[in-house]
Amino acid sequence: MSESKKQRRGKGRPVGSGEGVGRDSLIAAAKKLLQELTPAQVTIAAIAREAGADPALVRYYFGSREALLLEVTQQITMQAETESAPAGLDPAAGLEDLIHRTFRFTRSARYMQRLMAEELSTVRSPEVREKLREWQRMPVDAYQELRERDGGAHLTDFTPLFVHLAVIGISDFFHSGEEVVKMLVPEGTDLAELEREYEAFIPRLLLDGLRKR
Repeated sequence: MSESKKQRRGKGRPVGSGEGVGRDSLIAAAKKLLQELTPAQVTIAAIAREAGADPALVRYYFGSREALLLEVTQQITMQAETESAPAGLDPAAGLEDLIHRTFRFTRSARYMQRLMAEELSTVRSPEVREKLREWQRMPVDAYQELRERDGGAHLTDFTPLFVHLAVIGISDFFHSGEEVVKMLVPEGTDLAELEREYEAFIPRLLLDGLRKR
């Protein structure tokens, strides 16, 4: 086969790149790896291996590793967006619900916050950076809405950004710092149960600090 034919074939789907492997399979593989590995370890080769595909297939569908990770972030974020607070919650209950949703978002990809901070924050595209900024602002705006709705009746005049940053750090470290958590508890501790207890404790901790006295 001539070199020119090889080059023309390279523009299409790679031959023998993985039977039945498409965009969704690669996205699912990247999501799974982000539960187990740091973002730097989630390479094109690792994603392709997890999906049972040729690495060229990642480039074929997404163009780059960065674009694939951005797609993963967008899907996880959009899923979180569909989770709305139950109707009729008072601001304090709404704040607690938002804290729990942050915990669920963190669980959806163990290293999601690190992915945004270390990988996606350096993207050059102004459009992508603006979209990331919008995603990051969503919970801050939600805290702002709760504060305004309360109007100082039951909650202190808290800073929405500070509460958001605190909840991110509190929820994220249990996963990204899991090895440290393991060192601090008896060997054989059920970490899933420990996390449930931890998540139940955090709203009480924050709400006690934010309630007016």
